[in-house]
Amino acid sequence: MLAEIEQDTEARMQKSVEVLEKELSKIRTGRAHPSLLEHITVEYYGSEVPISQVANVNVEDARTLAVTPWEKQMVQVVEKAIMTSDLGLNPATAGTVIRVPLPPLTEERRKELIKVARSETENSRIAVRNIRRDALQDFKDLLKEKEISEDEERKAQERIQKLTDRFIAAMDAVLEAKEKDLMAI
Repeated sequence: MLAEIEQDTEARMQKSVEVLEKELSKIRTGRAHPSLLEHITVEYYGSEVPISQVANVNVEDARTLAVTPWEKQMVQVVEKAIMTSDLGLNPATAGTVIRVPLPPLTEERRKELIKVARSETENSRIAVRNIRRDALQDFKDLLKEKEISEDEERKAQERIQKLTDRFIAAMDAVLEAKEKDLMAI
């Protein structure tokens, strides 16, 4: 019973770290990366789909992405979607290839992005603490129903706290790596 709760808690906390990594990967650094355009959707035969489902997105050089739509009529649609996105990018079309140059980040913009990254990390820490709270409540319920002893409950609480500390440290490491990445010129 306790092992099941601990395994579920660990899996949920691991998921929180993965979600944080995914969210932080969307925050743009000075380098080109195909995941920058992942969240942009385009109209394709009546439904909204991610750009990756209608085009190849490749890194051309350190500051340029090359987007190649699979169908010629999608070039204008994809270009407009990139232009109107929240990324502030200005794509340039050359035939069927859309080149997306990434302007260098200003110091002010880097600091704003670090604040966003820290906010995302704090939200993830809160999620991990909520998962811990749920697990501790499950232990209290088991104790109330006399399915475990007080010693077992206390030891399980200590293990959950160690798990929480480990995942929060992992989140801090992810944030630190992202901050270094953002501040690198």
